Amino acid sequence: MKRLISLTVNGQQYDVAIEPRQSLLQVLREELHLTGTKEGCSEGECGACTVILDGKTVDSCLIFGLEANGRNILTIEGLATSEALHPVQQAFADFGGVQCGFCTPGMILAATALLESNPNPTEEEIRWGIAGNLCRCTGYVKIVEAIKSAAQRTRTTATSAD
Repeated sequence: MKRLISLTVNGQQYDVAIEPRQSLLQVLREELHLTGTKEGCSEGECGACTVILDGKTVDSCLIFGLEANGRNILTIEGLATSEALHPVQQAFADFGGVQCGFCTPGMILAATALLESNPNPTEEEIRWGIAGNLCRCTGYVKIVEAIKSAAQRTRTTATSAD
């Protein structure tokens, strides 16, 4: 029997009827048609399904949709504006931190959460910040370079806005 939940995704309120066993990943992709969040392993091992739930990164394949009731979720679709890419997205594009692209949404959200909590991370902190996200194509060098650049851009933008 379906249950009605309310959740805020990318700043937009949704009321949706879901099956109790649906994961947050399934709710996002199948009910809300937000397909930027990818399904990789369905076991919380790869990070392809990473979203930001109430300010913290989670593997959406491990969270029941019912647990998202009343909560705020940020997916890859919620980062860019109509005017520009988010600084992390832009850095990934500029530094070639993307190859097949399958891990990219989760990797970008993990990097975004890291930079929100630590705007000046060391390389080691960056590697720890993305540790739950697996990439089988890039070898991580360009991803780490992109995150370093995004951190610098974000700090520069914040400084010039003050």
